Amino acid sequence: MSVFTTFDSLPLSNAVLKATEDLGFEQLTPIQAQILPHTLAGQDAIGQAQTGTGKTATFLLTLIESLLKRPFAKDEQRYLGEPRALILAPTRELAQQIYEDCLQMTRYISLHSVCLMGGVDYQQQQQQLEKDFVDIIIATPGRLIDLIQRSEVFLDRIEVLVLDEADRMLDMGFIPDVKRLIAKMPPNTDRQSLLFSATFNQDVMNLAYRWLYQPVFVEIEPEHKTSELVQQHFYIMTEDKKLEALKRILQQPDVNKVMIFANRKDQVKRLYQALRGQFDTVMLSGDVAQAQREKYLERFKSDKAAIMVATDVAGRGIHVDEVSHVINYTLPDQPDDYVHRIGRTGRAGQTGISISFVSEDDAFNLPALETHLQTKFDLEYLSF
Repeated sequence: MSVFTTFDSLPLSNAVLKATEDLGFEQLTPIQAQILPHTLAGQDAIGQAQTGTGKTATFLLTLIESLLKRPFAKDEQRYLGEPRALILAPTRELAQQIYEDCLQMTRYISLHSVCLMGGVDYQQQQQQLEKDFVDIIIATPGRLIDLIQRSEVFLDRIEVLVLDEADRMLDMGFIPDVKRLIAKMPPNTDRQSLLFSATFNQDVMNLAYRWLYQPVFVEIEPEHKTSELVQQHFYIMTEDKKLEALKRILQQPDVNKVMIFANRKDQVKRLYQALRGQFDTVMLSGDVAQAQREKYLERFKSDKAAIMVATDVAGRGIHVDEVSHVINYTLPDQPDDYVHRIGRTGRAGQTGISISFVSEDDAFNLPALETHLQTKFDLEYLSF
């Protein structure tokens, strides 16, 4: 099989290639170079890769090219709400991010994409589905099932299925929903299926081999689980000193744009209320209505707010440039979530700083994290 290194060496349609050029894509990332020769040839694939490795572009290119290769015949019957391709994502933020990327990739092509997720008005989504024949649906599982039950969406013509962040879907309990959705699609021999996951355990592998047909498996080991561009600090303190320490850090002159992570929605809400009187702060959690989440995210991206407080679920799939600091107000229960959190800084060749508070409530999460990252952390005391 040919080895590709650049986008213009791939067998892409001119309109798709033009869109990749507009986006500044030149060199293929390792996962793109390894997986695209298979997927562009129509094979099913399983990709293990961290966020930020170019996997979204990988599956979008595959899916778009697949649809372009099989245009509808003039006399072929089409129905509204009957997509040809489906991308399933575990969180609203990730679905929205994929949708925005998809619009950019299809800017020179007449493919109609719709994003379906909870927290958005049903009527608005129904109008999108009824406006034109839909080619690509990007969705979270729950809202998609609701719209199928209302006979607004039908999955009997799916030609390409993408499951993104399969490990996260498993963690969040979405697998029964995904099984119900797949049961409504053509069999795996009659569609192309792609599955991406940052981590693989036996459960994810079992699902992958049940839902995909003779898939190629591509694993991209991160060179470092955490970027060398991120300085990591761990500060020991009692739980009751955390808020005071946080406010002091936020007042430091080198702290420009900050993401603060907490494990639970109630902790995020309390932090937001404690900070917003003193700092321009927004929050992202499952309790915030979708329209408000989008406004908050836009404020943070456009530098109108310097601080975002978020849960892990909300923090996934968010790509914001120039985040100077990530603060773990509480250490995550899963080591992978730590990697995702601190990956929000030190992006695009810039350096970043991650600060983790370690109290009597967090310390038990440290050993698993050290094992996962194969390192021993220096624990410090905070002094101003």
